[in-house]
Amino acid sequence: MLIDILKKVQGLLLKWMLILSYLVLMIKFGAHATIGALSPANPPIYGPLINPSHPPKSSHFSIQFKKRSEWKPPISGFKNIAPIHSTEAAVPSVLAQPPLTPHASNCCKQDMVLKRGGKGCHCVYPIKLDILLLNVSQSPDWDKFLEELATQLGLQNNTQIDLINFYVINFSTLNISMDITPHKGISFSANEASKINSSLSMHKVRLDPGLVGGYKLLNIIWFEPPPPTQAPTLTASPEKAPLYHSPTATSLSSSNKGGHSNLFLVLGIAIGMLFIAIVSILIFCLCTLLSKEKTPPIETEKPRTENAVSAGGSIPHPTSTRFIAFEELKEATNNFEPASVLGEGGFGKVFKGILSDGTSVAIKRLTNGGQQGDKEFLAEVEMLSRLHHRNLVKLVGYYSNRESSQNLLCYELVPNGSLEAWLHGPMGINCPLDWDTRMKIALDAARGLSYLHEDSQPCVIHRDFKASNILLENNFHAKVADFGLAKQAPEGGANYLSTRVMGTFGYVAPEYAMTGHLLVKSDVYSYGVVLLELLTGRKPVDMSQPSGQENLVTWTDP
Repeated sequence: MLIDILKKVQGLLLKWMLILSYLVLMIKFGAHATIGALSPANPPIYGPLINPSHPPKSSHFSIQFKKRSEWKPPISGFKNIAPIHSTEAAVPSVLAQPPLTPHASNCCKQDMVLKRGGKGCHCVYPIKLDILLLNVSQSPDWDKFLEELATQLGLQNNTQIDLINFYVINFSTLNISMDITPHKGISFSANEASKINSSLSMHKVRLDPGLVGGYKLLNIIWFEPPPPTQAPTLTASPEKAPLYHSPTATSLSSSNKGGHSNLFLVLGIAIGMLFIAIVSILIFCLCTLLSKEKTPPIETEKPRTENAVSAGGSIPHPTSTRFIAFEELKEATNNFEPASVLGEGGFGKVFKGILSDGTSVAIKRLTNGGQQGDKEFLAEVEMLSRLHHRNLVKLVGYYSNRESSQNLLCYELVPNGSLEAWLHGPMGINCPLDWDTRMKIALDAARGLSYLHEDSQPCVIHRDFKASNILLENNFHAKVADFGLAKQAPEGGANYLSTRVMGTFGYVAPEYAMTGHLLVKSDVYSYGVVLLELLTGRKPVDMSQPSGQENLVTWTDP
């Protein structure tokens, strides 16, 4: 009871810690949380402008603002690629050069550009873009590209777009830098800039696939317009003006006040989070100590279970897997009635059943027995209980009794039948497997077999790998089944295990059949036969075939 209360308290503390963490993030990054936010950053102190009263401020969407003298088209993300200067010699012969806008005059101030088609020195503040063009046509119509881009961005015409520079990434990828100049006024409004940013970043702009296969917005810089009442006067030749100071100082003082209040709030939240973390650790340690105090009663119950099993006439069972009472298995299969039979092999029948906890299982009732057989059976159960892989059928439990020579294995039920049924049975005839499904089954079976050979401890040789032992789930996820013949592999890859030859005719490796020397490669041969079944749809041995073609391996041998 106390442990449950402590765990609930710990859960509440963790929830509060998450809430406080979220508040810290909101305080720290709230101003830059959305890409479309148009709150301009504090501007640097500009040089001389035409009107010294209110210079435009810069607002960035994706990277930090830089002065024009320091501004370069970004090439981040392209490792070990030096930018290629935009000259004809730098452009591959198969890729047409974009029409760059010539620099006509140097009369504009910093961060301003000369507007195309304007009279005299008509300078404006542009929106600067860096766009990565993907799968560019070998001979693109750049005029058509600019017209499409201008139309979908809501511009009046394509003369508002100036191509400044480009960098060749490869034969079909370009990094293009461009300026978009306003149609009216000297700069774009916040709504106009937000619309352009949204259209490009959310890929609302749909370009002709014949020109460009796709694009990625790398960078966008917008210059906020000055107040309408104090807009700068456009002149043919700019005049030098003093530096602008007062608005910057005001914004800095206000931001400092806000920064101090935010700092105190963040510190308070951080201290609260630290306190919650310490309390959670103490509660965790207390729960661990209380759990350890309750461990001895569990240990005293375990020997009683084993003694009860031994009294019933069975050998002491392995502790690594579940021992299921015979009465429960009998009830699960309705006294092993014939209607519950899923199949029958050389070592017994397999029944479908439902355990008392509602688990659907496949119960294999083995026919071999005797005291020596019981010991070998329990040794193999101990080994199989340690095999856990998503492409192996899971061993749920077992039952063994020395007096009645009853040995049963209980596996998870795989509902969609075996690969053999889908290849050679009615299901395969009515609904043959497509190639993708066959490939998936082959890969899943290979993963399960690879785990047995290489990753399990100890390594295991299956000895009876075949299509009927590959079971399929409803999504055709394959699992390797039937470890009744499995043997622990010998140490060293070149060593072999001398044993009685067992397996299924058509799948057994020739060297194993002739010498009785069992190798890991014996399973690999059987896997190859299964691959031939998947490729050809034929059985490993088909006596209905013409003479000399009954064996699948012999028939496929060139």
